[in-house]
Amino acid sequence: MHVADSRSGLEVPDLVRARRIADVGAGAGFPGLVLAIDLPAARVDLIESAGRKAAVIDRLIQAAKVENARSVVARAEDWARLPPALGGGREAYDAVTARAVASLPVLVEYAAPLLRPSGVFVAWKGAVSADELRLGRGAADEVGLSLVDVLSVTPFPSARDRRLYVFRKGAPTPERFPRRAGMAAKRPLGG
Repeated sequence: MHVADSRSGLEVPDLVRARRIADVGAGAGFPGLVLAIDLPAARVDLIESAGRKAAVIDRLIQAAKVENARSVVARAEDWARLPPALGGGREAYDAVTARAVASLPVLVEYAAPLLRPSGVFVAWKGAVSADELRLGRGAADEVGLSLVDVLSVTPFPSARDRRLYVFRKGAPTPERFPRRAGMAAKRPLGG
């Protein structure tokens, strides 16, 4: 199920074309590892703040001999503060993904500083309330993103209410983002 769900992201053409992808809150490696395997021309960074989860990702990468993926042990906010020249990820990615991580307002704040201009953010979500969607759109406006598509997907027969929310970076993310670690979840944007 997790692999099939991860593969549903391949329905987003901009994600398929991306050469640098960041998977925020990578957990056990979904969707990042699956995307790395399916998109061998892309470089995939699996961003995970928990060292033990990143260690599992590293073992999976080694066992599967996935050469275009790596774990990054960092909070998304901290990784997005530093430009690539200083070893970070600010505006370094063509695409950012997140699956089962947080609400839309929190996710767009995590993703926006990592994206290059015109990059895409793809959020795997189940049912989203009208309020979460409204707040997500408001947060996206604040960080330079806009919602461009909501794709209904059925990655496996029993899947219910699976959607891919696709945002595009159309304006620069203000320098005040990312806020310090934990603030996106504590005080979400968009309200």
